[in-house]
Amino acid sequence: MIESIINGINDIVWSNALIAVALLSGIYYSFKTKFVQIRLFKEMFRLLFGGKASEHGVSSFQAFAIAISGRVGTGNIAGVATAIALGGPGAIFWMWVIAFLGSASAFIEATLGQLYKVNKGGEYRGGPAYYIEKGLGIKWFATLFAIATILSTALFLPGVQANSIAAGVKSAFDIDPMYTGIAIITFLSIIVFGGVKRIGKFSEIVVPFMAIAYVLVAIVIIGINFKEIPAVFKLIFTSAFGVNQAFGGIVGMAIMWGVKRGIYSNEAGQGTAPHAAAAAEVSHPAKQGLVQAFSVYIDTLFVCTATAFMILFTLQYNVVDPDGGFITEHLPGVNFGPEYTQMAIESQFPGFGKIFVAISLTFFAFTTIMAYYYIAETNVSYLDKENKKKWMIWALRILLLGATFYGTLKSAELAWTMGDIGVGIMAWLNFIAIFLLRKPALAMLRDYENQKKSGIEEPIYDPDHSTAGDFDTSNLDLWRKIAARFKSGEHSQ
Repeated sequence: MIESIINGINDIVWSNALIAVALLSGIYYSFKTKFVQIRLFKEMFRLLFGGKASEHGVSSFQAFAIAISGRVGTGNIAGVATAIALGGPGAIFWMWVIAFLGSASAFIEATLGQLYKVNKGGEYRGGPAYYIEKGLGIKWFATLFAIATILSTALFLPGVQANSIAAGVKSAFDIDPMYTGIAIITFLSIIVFGGVKRIGKFSEIVVPFMAIAYVLVAIVIIGINFKEIPAVFKLIFTSAFGVNQAFGGIVGMAIMWGVKRGIYSNEAGQGTAPHAAAAAEVSHPAKQGLVQAFSVYIDTLFVCTATAFMILFTLQYNVVDPDGGFITEHLPGVNFGPEYTQMAIESQFPGFGKIFVAISLTFFAFTTIMAYYYIAETNVSYLDKENKKKWMIWALRILLLGATFYGTLKSAELAWTMGDIGVGIMAWLNFIAIFLLRKPALAMLRDYENQKKSGIEEPIYDPDHSTAGDFDTSNLDLWRKIAARFKSGEHSQ
């Protein structure tokens, strides 16, 4: 009965309406920013390695690493496999589409996260709850988002990551999921009790290493099968538009699962990344907006594509027929999940694939759970404005650790469904919020570009001297202080 209720809620949250909103939002912001994801691509890369951490915030790269650790997770390994299994190879094309369009949405939300951040307890905090209250002045809406985000990131989403770790470890080493769960929460406790700076430092080291290692293996496999690249591209495109004879009947499923898993993977517009974006010490809100827009490319166009190509090259996948059975069944008796990716690498490197994916997935998913904790803690901090309810943080830690452990024991289908509900609820609320706040976000882009055009190499945002201040800046006193520090040369640009 519980599973039936959860599936019913998921059907409501993830209706075609949310898919349409995600696509239309990406199209709208792409045009309103004049395709910032293309025009300022070079600037995104430059800013990624610029700036330094301060006593109040992390560096641009650390904020990028925290956001990437949230974006690059089980969605890149098990999520891609799920998209192929339920939507066919064509789902990959729609993952690309939502990544390209979503990059513009990511710019908007991350810029807002920076613009409306606060200094609390000596650390920068921000995110949708903060920009909803400060930008829109709707406290009940902000509180609703904070509660929804705490439930999503501390209760619904950790289980997906933990479940995938347990499945990968079980497949590679035949270790009981219960022992895997104990190990995960032991190491996770060390990190979550250390605060945002520890999360930032850990992510800064681990995320680039694991992403590079994973992609290098993918490149080797793609290189081995390079003659098949045209055929795989043809399979993806023909399946995406219903031209492929085998998958022509599931075009709708390809779109739905491509967008669904694309949003789950890159989180563009979902409202999670602005929390990490707000933690950065930068001289202009648009800087972190550009860095976060770039992270969507890394996640989907780079890591997800690498996974998809490995699976499709090696034919290590099944495609489910919505009417029952399979349209394509290359792996009889194998459920969808990290096993597709493990078997893809295993087919090329016997004795290595399952172990490598299990280790990669452990790092990917573990850092994602860390990012979830940071996001949940930020929203608890929003609700506890006076820092007087310490029990809330302790309750959060216990909830997240418990949900993580439970996730290693429950079924993959239930874990993914609960994760989808968490993503969907946050996405609905955040898409509404950023649309209502599009004016200040677009003003930040104009101000940044105006300063660059006037010859200022490192723009500084000062609410009192903005070249595009056509919105209420009365509650941006923090940015007046930040601007003064940067102008005085106290901080590195």
